[in-house]
Amino acid sequence: MKIYTLHKKQNLPISKEEAWKFLSDPKNLKTITPDYMGFNILSGADRDMFSGQIIQYIVTPVLGIKTKWVTEITHVVDKEYFVDEQRFGPYALWHHKHFIHEIEGGVEMEDIIDYKLPMGVLGQLVHPILVKPKLEEIFNYRQKKLIELFGEYQK
Repeated sequence: MKIYTLHKKQNLPISKEEAWKFLSDPKNLKTITPDYMGFNILSGADRDMFSGQIIQYIVTPVLGIKTKWVTEITHVVDKEYFVDEQRFGPYALWHHKHFIHEIEGGVEMEDIIDYKLPMGVLGQLVHPILVKPKLEEIFNYRQKKLIELFGEYQK
């Protein structure tokens, strides 16, 4: 059983409160997801984030195949971090930690995603040629979009 980790950090010139307000609102996921992925929230994003919240999405990650994705917000510490875990979707395991750290002149956002692919050895074979590059592309898009929205961090 192979578990992969994607670890990303980004600094933004905004307050911790502003970062939290944006990142903890599930409706903003559509803003920071590439349009071609057809991201659409079906339910669960109608109130402030809380532990136990279930959010249902439709997403089209590859080859135009629509996929239902259901996540649960399992942990929330206000203005510090939250964790979402896939309950139903394309991964055998998806555990995504979102941290916000105050730094001089802004915040550092940190994402740590632990994930496992389905289909055993076949999943492991497609990881380096399909899954890992797609995740990198999505997070690179998010980074650029957040800079567009909030500006570039200057130390």
